[in-house]
Amino acid sequence: MACDCMHIPHRYDDSLSTPLDLLPLPNGSWGGKIAYLDRDGVLNKGSENYINNPDELVILPGVPDSIAALRESGFRICVVTNQSPIGRGLWTSENLDSIHEKMRMLLLEENSNAHLDLILYSPYPPWYGAWARKPNPGMLEAGRQIITAAENNDEINLKFGPEWINRPDESSSVMVGDRGVDMDAAFNFGVRGLQCDPEKGLPDVISMILGD
Repeated sequence: MACDCMHIPHRYDDSLSTPLDLLPLPNGSWGGKIAYLDRDGVLNKGSENYINNPDELVILPGVPDSIAALRESGFRICVVTNQSPIGRGLWTSENLDSIHEKMRMLLLEENSNAHLDLILYSPYPPWYGAWARKPNPGMLEAGRQIITAAENNDEINLKFGPEWINRPDESSSVMVGDRGVDMDAAFNFGVRGLQCDPEKGLPDVISMILGD
């Protein structure tokens, strides 16, 4: 794994190196597609003052069905979210875990196939220049490697930046975000980026992904 000086991603509810348990996709085997999704303004309503606790979390209309549609089309789902309040000392990673636990619960309550395979976050403030913080591609790099290792029953041996060679083709994958930093992260990683309306979120671009 790359040195800590790169400020690598963190993973919801587990360490980066812990094997990931994946639920089967609804329609068969995985062909390598990943939907990398920002969180605020894509899955839930965003706020200029952050989402500070589970009670402030509001899932955008149609998001659970859109996630389910992605999974039915063979996509694994990887959330990649900047969460600098942790690095700023405003609240803890345990608080963020409680928000993500609530998010998963709300999604599955509305659609039982709206499962998030992996949630990664960057706890660092902007001045760290962290590799994990979008517009840098560290979270997307980790997401690809963790999901691929789980699908192949391999050990996780993460590489970042120039250490990671022989990268897989991302032409069938997509990154969805509501801001320019998300699109920059997509560009820096080499995956197609789609910017959505933050008032509509993922459903705003789902037809562009699925080709409907």
